[in-house]
Amino acid sequence: MNKIAEEYVKLALNIGRYDKDFIDAYYGPESWRPQQDSVVFNESVYEQLNSKVNSLLDEMESLSVYNATELEKLRYRYLYKQLLACKTKIFMLNGVSLSFDEEARALYDTDVPAHDEKFFKSAIEELDKVLPGKGTIAERVQKFKERFRIPEERLKSVFDAAIKECRERTLKNIQLPPTENFTVEFVKNKPWGAYNWYKGNFYSVIQVNTDLPVYIDRAVDLAAHEGYPGHHVYNALLEWNLYRQKEWVEFSVYVLFSPQSLIAEGTANYGIQVAFPGNERIKFEKEVLFPLAGLDSNQAELYYKVLELQKNLSYAGNEAARNFIDGKWNEQQAVDWLVKYSLRSKESAMKYLDFIKQYRTYVINYNVGQDIIKNYIERNGGTENNPTKRWELFKYLLSTPQTPGGLK
Repeated sequence: MNKIAEEYVKLALNIGRYDKDFIDAYYGPESWRPQQDSVVFNESVYEQLNSKVNSLLDEMESLSVYNATELEKLRYRYLYKQLLACKTKIFMLNGVSLSFDEEARALYDTDVPAHDEKFFKSAIEELDKVLPGKGTIAERVQKFKERFRIPEERLKSVFDAAIKECRERTLKNIQLPPTENFTVEFVKNKPWGAYNWYKGNFYSVIQVNTDLPVYIDRAVDLAAHEGYPGHHVYNALLEWNLYRQKEWVEFSVYVLFSPQSLIAEGTANYGIQVAFPGNERIKFEKEVLFPLAGLDSNQAELYYKVLELQKNLSYAGNEAARNFIDGKWNEQQAVDWLVKYSLRSKESAMKYLDFIKQYRTYVINYNVGQDIIKNYIERNGGTENNPTKRWELFKYLLSTPQTPGGLK
């Protein structure tokens, strides 16, 4: 298995030469990196890469009779599914066109539930009842949310406070490497809202994109998702437990378009409510973040009610991606749908479409991933009434090789 793992890392790095987004992080031996970063993909390259991934999958099959421990079984399943994702990416680089559902299944090891307009209309009707003002519901949501926009000059202090609180709550429940650390940068002209660039040695660079307005709830969202107990903690624990201690080299590389990303995004999103159970988040934001942002908290209760009603609308992004990738909608139709059913501003909808164009079915990892993580943890007793068990299960998912299919 160790030899297959080494060859998997080298294969993934080689595929990364042909897609700049494929390798999200790598902190293994420098000698394994391909010398040439950017080259042309052609039939010869396809045959070479496809032959390699097939031989590794064949070797994995030959190991299936090995009498393994539970952790080794998880490792086996993880490595096998990661190799299948690599094979899928090789096909896609060679011009194979997959449907939205085929691509999501092949890359992220999950099926994606479909939602029709009726599903979104019910949530929008509830919003229509509680939101003041005139105009379309999308216009009223945007106008209302503007009251809770963090002024750009206050972003750093608000975000620093949010990360400090998220980190303290995480450290009470999860032991992290003593040298773990991060820096925060505010950037522009990116297709995403925030990104964790994990550098290895338990260090992350967290970038927050300020192209679009950043509202008060996003401070905790981003601090928890990108930092604690989200991506930074996930990557640090995998490096510490599996790469450094067990010397499982497959965990020196993070392949973005793979089942690992569904686990990463799902835990990062679910981790927000693990860190802030019940009304603890609202209490913290009203008492600490609102004053730091210079915002009036008088209408905070309505704001949080609006946010709660909007949660199901995140699946509207999946439907936009499904229809756009499958060629059923053009750009304008996708943007119009996102404005109508995600209740985004036109600018935000266009930014989201940019994300779909670049990352395609990756969008499903945020909500479908969160659902899979939530269902697994709560099914095994990690409910809000049992926070100790919930943290225990959450840490287990962050520290072990997991696949979406395995959790379901």
